[in-house]
Amino acid sequence: MIVNLPETTTGAVAKTLDRLRDEGGAVALGRVLTLIVDVGSREVETAVETANDASREHPCRVIVLVSDPARTGGRLDAEIRVGGDAGASEVVVLTASAELLAHADTLVMPLLLPDAPIVAWWPYEVPTEPSTHPVGAMAQRRITDTLECSHPLESLRRLRASYQEGDTDLAWTRLTVWRGLLSAALDQPPFENVTSAEVEGNDTHPSVVLLGAWLAHALRCPVTLNRSAEDTAVTRVVLHRASGPIVLDRPDGRTATIEQPGQPARHAAMPLRQLRECLSEELRRLDADEVWGEVLHDGLARIGEA
Repeated sequence: MIVNLPETTTGAVAKTLDRLRDEGGAVALGRVLTLIVDVGSREVETAVETANDASREHPCRVIVLVSDPARTGGRLDAEIRVGGDAGASEVVVLTASAELLAHADTLVMPLLLPDAPIVAWWPYEVPTEPSTHPVGAMAQRRITDTLECSHPLESLRRLRASYQEGDTDLAWTRLTVWRGLLSAALDQPPFENVTSAEVEGNDTHPSVVLLGAWLAHALRCPVTLNRSAEDTAVTRVVLHRASGPIVLDRPDGRTATIEQPGQPARHAAMPLRQLRECLSEELRRLDADEVWGEVLHDGLARIGEA
């Protein structure tokens, strides 16, 4: 069910939510967090659908902030989605002028779930400093996505300069499977140091840079980025050792081949991760991702991307 509230206030929206909950029998106490989604002036539905999918694992109240570039003054329009239109969540879409959204913390305050963690998510452009943004300052976790930015690598450098505990980026989350497979390969004999590494992938994809930065930070070895125009992000990683290289190859974005000296080639399903999977993974933890902070500060510098 969708309820439209033109020219309203967040206090009126909160009362309408209470009424809809009483009428429909929904239990607010079942929500485990408040997810605030700031889409700026970009498209709304993809972010809402992704949040709805993630809410099936993490029931939450979703507050979506939309900036209308043609709007001035203090007018606020709201849309409430519950039931089948909201997954396992309650979705509130607030559309206002940039002037009003400059005080987004005050705007969303009446809609926050009591005693529940707050997570902020920017699906598109990254704010200058997520931790000092009006919404970011009240959140325990702050999720960005440099892949969707106009200038991904420049945005990644901005995140490095402004990093605070609680920050993370979905370009990093997309690497979870890569990091797991590479770590597992190195946990097998022979236990030799990696002398150098190569990472190959799309030349504009921040995940390529981040995987190289992680390897440089974790292995303390030279890392070469071989950037290509392939559609997929990371396509190939080579870890050079004295006994021969470990090669993890995923050219088609579906299946990975792992080759190690003295062992038969192994194949593993490794499809490109969907946005909802990455968001769900980040909503599972509210503590700081210390490795992410170390890769930003130390790893990027080691590969010359700081």
